[in-house]
Amino acid sequence: MKVFLFLANGFEEIEAIGTIDILRRSGLDVTTVSITDNLQVSGAHNISVTADERFEEVDFSSADLLVLPGGGSGTKNLGTHEGLKTLLKQHAAAGKKMAAICAAPMVLGGLGLLQGKRATCYPGCEDALQGATIMDANVVKDGNIITGKGPGFTFDFALMLVAELQGQAKVDEVAAGLLLK
Repeated sequence: MKVFLFLANGFEEIEAIGTIDILRRSGLDVTTVSITDNLQVSGAHNISVTADERFEEVDFSSADLLVLPGGGSGTKNLGTHEGLKTLLKQHAAAGKKMAAICAAPMVLGGLGLLQGKRATCYPGCEDALQGATIMDANVVKDGNIITGKGPGFTFDFALMLVAELQGQAKVDEVAAGLLLK
């Protein structure tokens, strides 16, 4: 299974790094993708990471899951990247899986991808989830889209992604290794 996680300047570090870590622990093939001109991307709390690839260099045809971490300015930067917006719309049209946490569901909402779906997001971002039924839950799965509430629920979010791609037995295995269960 192939996962692409997108990094924009201002991304929420816990959501990005925690999700990458848990998905890789489960054995998933995760590629981090910078939507900037550089591989170096600076997080919301001035933690810089080096992405695996730049957006323009990636062939996304093998993608099973696209993941958007939140962060206020990170989400704004994700939402203005035309290539990413086109990719998300194509991915959704093909019925493929995508996930967003914290403020990042606003990107999906702005593209109309949450229309008629249940979703959650960081408190105060609800109005941007156009057409969604807002749920007061840590993580919400509706069809091909998974949304998470915020940084404190990164483990729940990432383990839901593992469940979606690999099943509950793998979730139990990874959670036990993390001493979560």
